[in-house]
Amino acid sequence: MGRCPNPDMFRGANKVTLDAKGRMVMPTRYRDRLAERSQSQLVVTIDRDQCLLLYPLPDWEEIERKLMRLPSLNDQARRLQRLMVGHATEVELDGHGRLLLPPQLREFGGLTREAMLIGQGTRFELWDEVRWNLKRDEWLQDDELPAQLSADLESLSL
Repeated sequence: MGRCPNPDMFRGANKVTLDAKGRMVMPTRYRDRLAERSQSQLVVTIDRDQCLLLYPLPDWEEIERKLMRLPSLNDQARRLQRLMVGHATEVELDGHGRLLLPPQLREFGGLTREAMLIGQGTRFELWDEVRWNLKRDEWLQDDELPAQLSADLESLSL
């Protein structure tokens, strides 16, 4: 008997196009899941890798609660709160499956027309296509893993 894929997981790399107004059409294969999971409500924020992160609203709210519970006297925690929560913007898929990306977030991600939407489990990453291709190729060439990750990855079977 075949296994059903986890309906809450987003995976795959999808080429998407932004129109002149900064709207992106969400690939059809994700729309029903987003409608069920979050009534088509998403939160977009920035990531350190200069891409955007897109979360279904309930998943973002969980992340946001965790971020805001971090110790406020810790400089790294405050920096993360300022960046991720400070830039978090709610967006909604319209009847045509489009979402409008705010200009300041498009500017941060270097997004113009051609982009890549990368499924990352419970969220998406949205990259400028050229930047994505360069980073992907860089990661594929990088043989060295940080020492702290190596031990964790040793137990992973792919």
